Amino acid sequence: MRAEVRQVADGTYLVHGSSTNWVILTDGDAATLVDTGYPGDRQLVLDSLAQVGSSPEAVRAVLITHAHNDHLGSAAYLRDTHGTPVLLHEAEVPHARREFLQQVSVGTVLKNAWRPGVLPWVVHAMRVGGTEQHPVAAAEAFPDSDGPLDLPGRPVPVHTPGHTSGHCVFHLPERGIVISGDALVSGHPTSRIKGPQLLPDMFHHERDRAVASLDVIEGLDAETLLPGHGPVHTGPVREAAGRAREHAI
Repeated sequence: MRAEVRQVADGTYLVHGSSTNWVILTDGDAATLVDTGYPGDRQLVLDSLAQVGSSPEAVRAVLITHAHNDHLGSAAYLRDTHGTPVLLHEAEVPHARREFLQQVSVGTVLKNAWRPGVLPWVVHAMRVGGTEQHPVAAAEAFPDSDGPLDLPGRPVPVHTPGHTSGHCVFHLPERGIVISGDALVSGHPTSRIKGPQLLPDMFHHERDRAVASLDVIEGLDAETLLPGHGPVHTGPVREAAGRAREHAI
């Protein structure tokens, strides 16, 4: 399988992995990697970097929207093998270190196995390491600043708790883009909804906070949404957040 890489703006690439997305931001020879897919997506991550003319050695930092297995997958590998810093919101750092786990349980998944798409999703997740744990012992918090990070793409972390306590989206004001992780997606194998939406309820640590975080996303000035699941969504991000809220009520 080859990673599906789509350029959405100068130096901005959305990559579709086995069923999770990640984003590559480039600036000259340097790059920022946002999320890393499932553990089994490692070769796809490396392939996607090569496709955009980059490499693991060129990645200045790995930014993680949240520390679920399908986003944290290769972060520990990149940190241990290449010394790449792995950065998250301060509330998500202990989650990445696996001091606790805010992820849907096997029991909850089994209770929802009757829902369309759930069993095929479970089978796939198992095949690509969805139940493996790859903690990032050296995970670090973002620098204590409200502005953009000093990294390619100049991403601005925006705390959007609910899916997990330390979930962050990344706003790229200069590029008119929001990288939304799982705070706002455009599709998922277990959802019959098409377009902007929250993930099904079982995936959220605190659903009410996830709904409330749509207000935060709604306030971000951007015309392109790069979600953790589903295709790129074009159009005002505030409208995308509003549509997701309507589905959630």
